[in-house]
Amino acid sequence: MLNALEIYKKKTKKSRLLFVKSEKFHVNGVSHNIRFFEPYPFVTKSAKGKYLYDVDGNKYTDYWMGHWSLILGHAAPQVASSVKKQLPSCWMHGTVNEMTISFSEIIQKAVPVAEKIRYVSTGTEATMYAVRIARSATGKKIIAKIDGGWHGYTSDLLKSVNYPFDETESAGLVNEEHIVSIPYNDLEKSLEILNRIKNDLAGVIIEPVLGGGGCIPATKEYLLGIQEFVHKNNALFLLDEIVTGFRFSFGCHYKTMNLDPDIVTLGKIVGGGFPIGVICGKDEVMEIANTKSHKKLDRSYIGGGTFSANPITMTSGSAMLSFLKKNSSVYSKIGNLGHHTREALDKIFDGKVITTGLGSLFMTHFAPDGMIQIRNASDAAMCDMDMLHRYHFEMIAKDGIFFLPGKLGAFSYSHSQSDVKELLDASNRFSASI
Repeated sequence: MLNALEIYKKKTKKSRLLFVKSEKFHVNGVSHNIRFFEPYPFVTKSAKGKYLYDVDGNKYTDYWMGHWSLILGHAAPQVASSVKKQLPSCWMHGTVNEMTISFSEIIQKAVPVAEKIRYVSTGTEATMYAVRIARSATGKKIIAKIDGGWHGYTSDLLKSVNYPFDETESAGLVNEEHIVSIPYNDLEKSLEILNRIKNDLAGVIIEPVLGGGGCIPATKEYLLGIQEFVHKNNALFLLDEIVTGFRFSFGCHYKTMNLDPDIVTLGKIVGGGFPIGVICGKDEVMEIANTKSHKKLDRSYIGGGTFSANPITMTSGSAMLSFLKKNSSVYSKIGNLGHHTREALDKIFDGKVITTGLGSLFMTHFAPDGMIQIRNASDAAMCDMDMLHRYHFEMIAKDGIFFLPGKLGAFSYSHSQSDVKELLDASNRFSASI
C-alpha cells in the first residue's frame, strides 16, 4: 500500500517538473516563503468556488482560500461580473477615481474608526504605515507587538514572530530595540512590560485573533486592558484586522468588543481577491499625514504606491462588500460550519488535539499531554507541528483536501456541510492511524 508521499509524487508528476523549472527563476521556487512545502508544492492551474485544480488534473477542496482572503470562494461571480464591466474602461489610472470614493463610503459606514482612509497594495504596507503614523503622532519610538504576532514583512514589525520570540527573525533588520513584544492574553505580564517603556511608547499593535501564531482569539478583558493602558500613557492603540475585518460580520471585530482603536488596518477580504491594504484612522491621528497642512519635518509621509486605489481593486472591493452587506447569511453559514468543525475535530481526536479559532476560522493543534487550552503563541509552540504537517499533507495526498501545511483553515461561502463531512471522515482515518 502506497504511503502519502508516494501517492502525492505519483499524482503530481507535472507539478514536480514545473517546480524544478520554477526553482531556476525564483528563490526556493516560490514568491512567498510559506507557499513551499515538502517535497514540493503542486502547481495550480485554475480555481473555482471551493476547488483548486492543479496541472496534473487533480482537484482539491481548498481551506487555505487565498491566504484566507476569499470569503465567497475562488472566482466569485459576485465580484467577477463587476470587474469585467470595469476592464474596458481601464484597469490603471494613476489618478483619483470615482470607484475609490464609493468604496471608501462603504468602509467608513461599516468601520467607525475610518474617519480618514489611505489605500496601499498589501497588508505589510498598511501595518508599516500604521506604525509610522503612531511614531509621528506621539513623537515616541517604541512599538509593542504580540509574541507570535504576524504583521507582514515590514522591518518595523518583523520581530518575535516565531518561538522563542527573542531571536532575530531576519538579517538586515536595524533598530530592533524599538520593538518590544508582550504575551497575548496575559494582561498582568503585558502591563508589567509596557510599564517599563511607557515614557517612550508610541503604540501597541494587536490582532484580535492571532492568525499565524495559532488562530487564537484575544479575550475582551485583555484587549480592553491594553487599550486603557495605551490611552492613559498618550500612545496609540493599533488593531490589525487584516484577517478579521469583515470575516465574522459586516465590519470589524473590534466593534463587538466595545473597543476604541486609533487606527485599524484592513486587507484580504476587503479587496475581493485583488491586492489591497487599508489604513483606517481617526481624523486627529490621520491628519499627521496631511501634506497640505504639515511641513516636511512634522508630517508622517505615508505615500501609497503606483497601484494603490487602482480601479480594479476598488471595483472588486466594492462588489465584495456590497454583496456581504446585503447577504448576512454568509456569516451565519460559514460561522456554523466553523463551529461544527471545531467541536467535531476535538471529539474525533479524543484529547489528542485542541482546536482553536472563531467563526469560520479553525486550526488543529496536536497538544502535549496535560495541556487543556491554548491562550497564546507560546502554548501553540509547545504543540507538535510535525504532526500537524503530516495531518495536512496526508489529506492533500490521499483525500484531495488542501490546507497549506501547518496553517489554519478558513471556510468560504462556497463550502457546505458535505465538505465538513469529508474533512471529518479524513480526520477520522488519520486519527486512527496515529
